[in-house]
Amino acid sequence: MTRFFDIFFSSLAVIILFPFMIPVMIGLKMTGEHDIFYGQKRVGKYGKDFRLLKFATMLKNSPNLPGGLYTSANDPRMLPMGKFLRKTKINELPQLLNILIGQMSIVGYRPTVQEHYEAYPDEAKRKIYHAKPGLTGIGSIVFRNEEEILQQFEDKKSFHQKIINPYKAMLESWYVDHKSIVNYFKIIFITVLLVLKPNSGIWKKHFKDLPSVPPELQKYI
Repeated sequence: MTRFFDIFFSSLAVIILFPFMIPVMIGLKMTGEHDIFYGQKRVGKYGKDFRLLKFATMLKNSPNLPGGLYTSANDPRMLPMGKFLRKTKINELPQLLNILIGQMSIVGYRPTVQEHYEAYPDEAKRKIYHAKPGLTGIGSIVFRNEEEILQQFEDKKSFHQKIINPYKAMLESWYVDHKSIVNYFKIIFITVLLVLKPNSGIWKKHFKDLPSVPPELQKYI
């Protein structure tokens, strides 16, 4: 059932948003490294790797430069348009193509790089193994400001792996256990609201039975 809505909504979004993406593509082609898209290897359904598409916001060799997978506030690896594209989430729009070809759903767990996937508890990996990753999801909603959270810590990798990653695994597992057409539309609706009003706490009113937030994260989410 959700596959029908995935195709319908992603096709509609491409048609509506494409005229607005043209200036972005022209800007990227004329600045930075002149690349429009960036395909990052992520872990998807059945543990298979696929290329997650984004508009380019960082230098191509960023993962191998100081900072690795973690971005700082004034990261020197950021392309001229990168900060704006990431803040507005416009950089995520090319994933509509991942959805159209069936690699992703609009709603699901957020596909991670291998390093973060391997750090998930085995139970969480078993639950998401048969599920399709999503453009948005409960994990994406709760951690919509993940980059801002990480700016508070000097050792970003340690905090991410010890605190954020385990809790994110719990959230993604929760969605697999509560997957329904109602939650599918509820997450889409709340995601749109959060794009318009990022600091809204509306998700807390609609998802009251989520796993408890760890003490280390309560002041941030």
